[in-house]
Order: sequence, then C-alpha cells, then structure tokens
Amino acid sequence: MKSLQLILSNLKYFAPSWVFSSVNILIGTWILYLPHIKMKFELDDSQIGLALFFTACGLLISIPFVPYINNKIGVGRSTQVGILFLALFFNLPLLASNYYLLCSSLLFTGIFSGFTGTSMNALVSIIEKRDQQNFMSAAHGFFSLGGFIGAGIGSFLILQFSNPSYHMLLMSSFIVISTLVLSPSYKNIIEAEEDKSGANTNIFKNIQPVLGLSIIAFIIMFNEGAVEHWSNLFLFDIVRVSESQAGFGFVIFSLTMTLGRFLGDGVSKKIGSIKSISFGLIIAAVAYSLILVSNFYTTVLGFGVLGLGISVIVPEVFRLAGKTKGLNTSVAISVVSGIGFMGFLVGPVLLGLISNWSNLIMSYVFLLALIVTAFGLVVFRLSRKYRSS
Repeated sequence: MKSLQLILSNLKYFAPSWVFSSVNILIGTWILYLPHIKMKFELDDSQIGLALFFTACGLLISIPFVPYINNKIGVGRSTQVGILFLALFFNLPLLASNYYLLCSSLLFTGIFSGFTGTSMNALVSIIEKRDQQNFMSAAHGFFSLGGFIGAGIGSFLILQFSNPSYHMLLMSSFIVISTLVLSPSYKNIIEAEEDKSGANTNIFKNIQPVLGLSIIAFIIMFNEGAVEHWSNLFLFDIVRVSESQAGFGFVIFSLTMTLGRFLGDGVSKKIGSIKSISFGLIIAAVAYSLILVSNFYTTVLGFGVLGLGISVIVPEVFRLAGKTKGLNTSVAISVVSGIGFMGFLVGPVLLGLISNWSNLIMSYVFLLALIVTAFGLVVFRLSRKYRSS
C-alpha cells in the first residue's frame, strides 16, 4: 500500500494516476449504453462486434505516431491532450444518427484511446525512473477504480437521464475539468535527453526487443477484456444462476484486481518484476481451474482469485518495457501497450466465436491455455533477458 499512500499524498503522482481513472470512467460509462445502441439501430451481435472493431482499428492507427508526437511536444503534454480529446470524442457514439456514423465515431475514439493509453503509461514509466519510485501498478489500480466509478455511479445516473448523451456529456465534462485542474502537475514532463538521443521512433523497427513482453501483454489484456464481457454469461448460462447473481463474478474480479494493483508495487520491489509476473500467472491458472468447476461459490471465488493473479502482470510488463536497454521509453511502451490493448478489444470477440463454435466452457479452457502459454514465455524467454528485474 506504500505506492497508494504515495499517490494520495503527493499531487505529482496523483495527477498522472488520475488519467488512468479518467480513461476507464469514460469506457465504463460508454459500456452501459451498448444495449441502448443495439436497440437504437436494431443491430445484431455481429454488427455490434464490427462497430467495436473500429475502435481497435483506431487504436492501431494511433500507435505508430505516438512516439513521434511524444518526442515533439513531450510525454506530459501528449497525455494531457490525449485525455481531453478522448473525453470529447466519447460523446460522438451516443450522438450518432446512423450505423455508419457510429462506426466512424468509434474509429476516432479508438485513435485517442490508443494515444492516451500509450502516453500515460510512458509518463508513469518516466516519472518512476526519474524519482526512483514504484507506482505503475497502483496507477493501473486507478484504471480499475475508474471502471468501477464509471459503471457503478453510472448505473445510478442512468436512471436520472432520459437522454444517454446527457449522461456522457456530464461525465466527459467532469473529466475535462479535473484534467485542466490536475494536468499542470505533469504536462511539462519530457523524456530525459539521454533516452531520446539517437532513439529511433519507428515502432516497426523496434518490436523485436519487446516482442515477448508484447505477447504477454496481449494475452493478459485479452483475458481482462474477455472476463469483463463474458463472466456474467458464464455464471448465467453455465452455472445457471439468476440474472441478479450473474454479475457477482465480475464485481469480485474488479475488486480483487484493484486491491492487487494497489499492493503490487510493494511486492514488485521485494521480489522483482519477473517473479511477480510468474506468480501471478500461476495464481491465474489455479483461478481458471476453480472457475471451470462451474459451482456458484467456487466459480465466484475463482473470478476473485483471477483478478488478484493477473492484477500485477500488465503493470510489471509496462515497467519492464520502460527499462528495455537501447529503446526509447515512448517507443517501447507504444509497442507493448498497443499490442496489449488489441488483446483487450479482440478478446471478447474471439471468445464469442469460440463459444458459438463449441460452448462457453471451451472458451474458458482457451483462456487457461493462453495463461499457460504466457507462463512458458516468462520461463523460457523473459527470465533470461530480465534476470535482474
């Protein structure tokens, strides 16, 4: 909890952490209105999936340009600009008058999601190295907290607004105001000159040094996205609980993930990033074994254990990426976060395809197989490359 205390007691750490919360407050609010969008345009699941795929496309478009922009205007300014534009563009999907405008608006939302996500992780990595303080995991805890705020408070506010766009406008206005108040604490931060000098900002030429980290980020965020969208249906369809109980799995998953991320920096400081990732993957594998028992209490416990297990992995992967020798921090974070966020967006879609081909049990077996694959990567690739981490 030392990193959480650090964030809450010092504005220069709280301000960048709040960007993480801001991103997921916006996402959590938007997700609440997916059923509304589906009914508004009379869409089937495949059309919803295609629309969401435009978000992934936007993210991919943004990734190659982030390191260049970060070097030009500074990573702090990029983070500030990114979250401000993201807050504005998140209003467009709910204002769209037809399906084509919906897809177009989600494309731009994806562009600024990728831009902000990459910049904010690079910002925290730079601050960590500059101040010799670990708070990457706790910052990701704020991301989890933001989703809880967006969906939790949003579930109450959704009843107060007859027009969904008013709800989103309220939340985006809150994000814009809070960003303008807090961003002076980080907007002037730039990457150290020794890290920038001679650095190649072409991410396509710099994938190899962080390829292993990128694959692990993809797998873990694939799992996060899949659980966020399919945990309710697993409990409802497979475990056969009531609709009111179906959300328990994701609630406990979110809570333990938030707790794990607030504790993660202290654990990482004691045992290192590689051991933190390894133990997290072992815990995640045990968690899926519990989930697949398909008993209400065991499955809910499994989701809780899963949240705890994977909570520290992505922050540690980003931390290692930021320390990769010979690679610009913004470039390393761009590659790893870009591929990772692709997993977050693709996961729910692919899990649905597997479920349609077989069943939801096989979808979760596939998630377990991915965790085992990630563990193999850590043991046979990363443990040798990052021995001292």
